[in-house]
Amino acid sequence: MKIGVMLPVGGEDGPGGAVPGWKDVRAVAEAADRTGMDSVWLADHFFYKAPDGQLFGMHEAWTLLSAVAAVTTRVELGNLVLCASFRDPGLTAKMAATLDEVSGGRLVLGVGAGWHDPEYEAFGLPTDHRVGRFEEWLEIVARLVRGETVSFDGTYHQVREAVLEPPPARPIPILVAGHRPRMMRLTAEWADAWNTAWYGAPTEQLEDRLTTLNNAAHKTGRTVAKTVGIIVRDPDQPPVPDPETRAFEGTVQELGEALTAYQNLAVDHLIVSLEPMTPRSVERLAEARQLMSK
Repeated sequence: MKIGVMLPVGGEDGPGGAVPGWKDVRAVAEAADRTGMDSVWLADHFFYKAPDGQLFGMHEAWTLLSAVAAVTTRVELGNLVLCASFRDPGLTAKMAATLDEVSGGRLVLGVGAGWHDPEYEAFGLPTDHRVGRFEEWLEIVARLVRGETVSFDGTYHQVREAVLEPPPARPIPILVAGHRPRMMRLTAEWADAWNTAWYGAPTEQLEDRLTTLNNAAHKTGRTVAKTVGIIVRDPDQPPVPDPETRAFEGTVQELGEALTAYQNLAVDHLIVSLEPMTPRSVERLAEARQLMSK
């Protein structure tokens, strides 16, 4: 089972609950690269507006991911997940091909339909038919990053003999996040990997979602890797300003046992959001990984 980590991107992800700077993002990314983690990931938002109106700012995720590619050597790189509404499908595919070249073939193109209405409304983006728009967008992107010449005349997107030139050096893997039936169908049809999040220890809900994906993939005859997002808190470091109630909080030994439990569920890739997001938290996760049952 691969294990990766989320990188700080905004809000209260930085030291002491501050907005992280590039040096903070880089420090966690380099720790992941150094300690043997398999991947690093960045969330994609303009901002997050809490129900009480508090605004949490975010850096632009793709720019950060490109910078992370330049300062790491071995970890896979991805967004969890890139919002389809923010970028044209042709531009997204072109960006993916370029970043995959820069990183030496380490990109996983994580994508989703989007969900946070306040950022849509602030920047004049349509909130209607989000999954319908995503369905067309995903087909165009998937076919382009797999090297096809694409013509598509949809309700929301149109391309005519679109092609990536120079072409990607390889078919770039796509990850889709979602759990409703229509998103599961699209995942089984177009994606190489699927994500569900966020959990602490494994739950019955997670097992049900894994079964749903297996059933959807079986109908298409395709194999789709299962990735799961979890939250892990280090009780020996200062707490974050707004601790997540679902976070797993235990000793390194107990964390190793939790990682083993996910491995026993046939999860292919575990993506860990750390509290706090520090190099020490990454090192602690690496220590727990060494204690996993083989």
